Amino acid sequence: MKRFAARPRRACDHTVAALMVLLLILGLITLFSATYYPRTVAGDPLSAVRKQLIGVGLGAAACIVLSRVPYRALRSGRVMLLLLAASAVMLVLVIIPGIGVSINGSRRWLSIAGLSMQPSEFAKYAMVIFMAGALDRWSDRLPRLFTGVAPLLIVPGVMFLLILEQPNLSTGGSILICALVMLFCAGLRVRHMALLSAAGLCVGAFYAWSAPYRRERLLSFRDPFAKMSDEGYQLSQSLIALGSGGLFGMGLGQGRQKFAYLPYPESDFIFAIVGEDFGLLGCTAVIALFAAFVFAGLRVALRCPDRYGCLLAAGITSMIGLQAFINMGVVTGILPTTGLPLPFFSAGGTSVTMIMAAVGILLSISRASGRRLPDGHDNKGERA
Repeated sequence: MKRFAARPRRACDHTVAALMVLLLILGLITLFSATYYPRTVAGDPLSAVRKQLIGVGLGAAACIVLSRVPYRALRSGRVMLLLLAASAVMLVLVIIPGIGVSINGSRRWLSIAGLSMQPSEFAKYAMVIFMAGALDRWSDRLPRLFTGVAPLLIVPGVMFLLILEQPNLSTGGSILICALVMLFCAGLRVRHMALLSAAGLCVGAFYAWSAPYRRERLLSFRDPFAKMSDEGYQLSQSLIALGSGGLFGMGLGQGRQKFAYLPYPESDFIFAIVGEDFGLLGCTAVIALFAAFVFAGLRVALRCPDRYGCLLAAGITSMIGLQAFINMGVVTGILPTTGLPLPFFSAGGTSVTMIMAAVGILLSISRASGRRLPDGHDNKGERA
């Protein structure tokens, strides 16, 4: 009697997983360097790293689980509705005085059972899942701008407006930009893409110009040292940190800008710590790792045998890559100063947990086009 052969196991993309682990390790090392002081307010010089490790632990669990869940389960209307409803409720709650936690004039956090979370980080990937499903279902509407494309932008637009109330233009803007990228990947006409991009730039410019402090911040990045005592202070200190590092850096933990000079060295400006401690070579290595991650994610999207998985992988990869580009662009003075964390690096349990969960979905998608073990046959023709 013949024995039944064991069903071959599909392998996920090990390149994506390896790059995520490398970025996390470098992120934890940099966070340690940015926050380890002889004295801290909390009395624990490792408090920021400990909190980050909690987020990494939760993210690892979510990544493993989601990498084994068929990604097409997220295409269900009920799942998408649940994610959007949860996002909307949390985004509304966070802007209500007395419920949302206000820090430095921004109300972006919710405190649940003593733990702080940032609803906008959840909303980012809820939007990606929704857009992938909507574009898969209604692809025939894309040629029509007002009756096809415009309705698809309602959900990202509502999220943008709610996040703007926190206020958080950078996160809200990244949601809209990622939605446009997904539309383009789905086959949006070039002239429609140009029109929507121009409209988005006009809205962003109007909002940035509408308040004096935002207007000053927008203008200061052209010559931050001329306004070093005002809105140019953050960028000036960031550029000093990058310049101090030189080619090889000052060494792990040897940077000086974190000592009450550089604001938010553990979050928005952590890339400046990379430059000061590890120099130009360290910055180049981090940029190369992010570029490799984006390339690997887009490769997963291109190899996926179905449209939904392709759009979902492209959306997740675009969101992470876009966030990294904006953060590093701000730190190096390419873009106006704004607050957006660097993926895998910046302190923030919600951010690192949600990013790792999104990578878990990306790994699940890669199984649809990955090789089978142990025989190594490719399964591109199979649908998930």
